[in-house]
Amino acid sequence: MSFFLRYFLILITVTVFTIDATAAAKQSSSKSTKKTTAVKSQGRGVPNLAKAPYASAIVVDVSTGNVLFEDKADSPAFPASVVKLMDLLIIQEKIEQGSLKLTDMVKATAEATRMGGSGVYLKEHEEFSVEEMLFALMIKSANDAALALAIHVAGSRDAFVQLMNEKAVALGMTSTKFVTPHGLPPSRGQSPDVTSARDISLLCLELVKHPDVFKYTSSPLRYFRDNKLEMRTHNNLLGKFQGCDGFKTGWWREAGYSLAATAMRDNRRVIAVVMGSTSKELRDSKANELLSSAFMNLPPLPPPPPVKHVVLEEIQPPFWSPAKIVVLSLIALVLLLAAARAVMKRFSNISKYN
Repeated sequence: MSFFLRYFLILITVTVFTIDATAAAKQSSSKSTKKTTAVKSQGRGVPNLAKAPYASAIVVDVSTGNVLFEDKADSPAFPASVVKLMDLLIIQEKIEQGSLKLTDMVKATAEATRMGGSGVYLKEHEEFSVEEMLFALMIKSANDAALALAIHVAGSRDAFVQLMNEKAVALGMTSTKFVTPHGLPPSRGQSPDVTSARDISLLCLELVKHPDVFKYTSSPLRYFRDNKLEMRTHNNLLGKFQGCDGFKTGWWREAGYSLAATAMRDNRRVIAVVMGSTSKELRDSKANELLSSAFMNLPPLPPPPPVKHVVLEEIQPPFWSPAKIVVLSLIALVLLLAAARAVMKRFSNISKYN
């Protein structure tokens, strides 16, 4: 019996030790996982700005420029791919100025082909028209197309970013600092693009002055590279919210989900900007809600100023008008001729009697 008792005690001891070791290993693994997750969240060295339902928002009536709603509209935000709206504005202005054509061919550089994230898989030296690249920029949110266009327009990435910041200053976007033409998250040690909901609304207000941009922002689907690549929009309000025809979405982890949206109903246009939602569902839902509320509560436009009826004083024509001078001259001429004839007749009679 003592043998079996000793065996039983040894078995219990081994089992307890094994359980303790397993628990310790799990606890250590959990701590390691949490540590790794924390390191990943801090890997880019930027704070997580995403909040529910959003970090900031603003709604603007385009007809008047009046703000219809705002919530932390001046809070810093990472725009992500929403920065591509500035690319579109700069390029559209150059097209209208005549320094750039839609048919101009854009050659993909090696730098552009190495872009990560969303893209159209450009190959080095591959060429597409400015127009095709703009569709890729807006519909597919193609980072490689963004950089290829930037280099084509300004000669280099940095030169184009300088144009972006100069335009931001001109538009009064005081909270904005662009670092990239595509909006991708920064590498370690680099700074991200920074803006605010209010600044993005100013950018959108400028864009609506160029109706041709809606050709790109309102397209939900298009094909690229000889119809081999399908491009679908990331703007889920297109085709779902009545009158929606733009503009652009953006996302990376710390930036959250953002959307600059616009719609037109009954000749009234509204812009809604939602920055830093924790999910695209929340972002889309709030944008839909803000646009709907804006259209339902749009104040009537102020009446046009009354037309002033100008009473013109009757201007008396001068007495010696050209017409009168001609008539009087003709009368004088007739009288002179008549007098001359009478004189000639009289002289004729005198000579007859002599």
